[in-house]
Amino acid sequence: MEALTEVQQQLYDWLIDYIRENQHSPSIRQMMRAMGLRSPAPIQSRLEHLRNKGYIDWTEGKARTIRILKSLNPGVPIMGEIAAGGLIEPVTDDAEAEHLDISGVQLKHKDYALRVTGDSMINAMIADGDIVIMRPVFEPDRIKDGTIVAARVEGFGNTLKHFYRRDNHVTLEAANDNYKPIHVPADAVQLQGVLVGVWRQYL
Repeated sequence: MEALTEVQQQLYDWLIDYIRENQHSPSIRQMMRAMGLRSPAPIQSRLEHLRNKGYIDWTEGKARTIRILKSLNPGVPIMGEIAAGGLIEPVTDDAEAEHLDISGVQLKHKDYALRVTGDSMINAMIADGDIVIMRPVFEPDRIKDGTIVAARVEGFGNTLKHFYRRDNHVTLEAANDNYKPIHVPADAVQLQGVLVGVWRQYL
C-alpha cells in the first residue's frame, strides 16, 4: 500500500480514532476543525488521496460515506521489555518491533506493548511474561496517584510500577511486598506510558 504524506497520515489517524469512538464518519466541517483548516478544499484533497491509495472508501461530496478499508486494529508494536522488579534498559527501536494482534481491543494510534520481566506487579494481576499495553503520556501532570505506569528513571532504565507524586518527588511502588518503593526526584522520572491492558497467552 502506497505511503501517506504527513498531512494525509494526520487525517487518516484522526479518522480512525473518530470512527472507532463514534461508530460513524465525521462531517467535512468536523475534519476542518480537527486539522485546523478554514477551507474544505484541503480536506477533500486529502480524502481523495486516501481513497486513491486504498486507505478509505468515500463517495465524493458525501463526507458521511467515509469507510476505513485498512484494519482499524492492526495490532501494537512490542517495544521490548519492561522490568516488574528492578530496572532495565529499554529497547525502543520500533523499526524492528514485533506486532501483537489483539482483535477486538479498542486501541489508539501510538499505543504500544511491552513484555513484563519480573514479579513486582503480581498483586496487580501482572505476571512475569505478560504483555502490557501502554498508552503514551502527553500530560504527565494529570496522571492520578496509583496509576500503573511505564517510567524511565534517569540513570537506571525502565520499570512498571504504581505512580505517586508528592510535590517535587515521585514514588514508584510495586504491587508485591517483596520490593521496596523507588523514591526519586520528579525531574529524574520520565513517564512513558499508562497501562490500558494486559495480554496473557495461555497456550
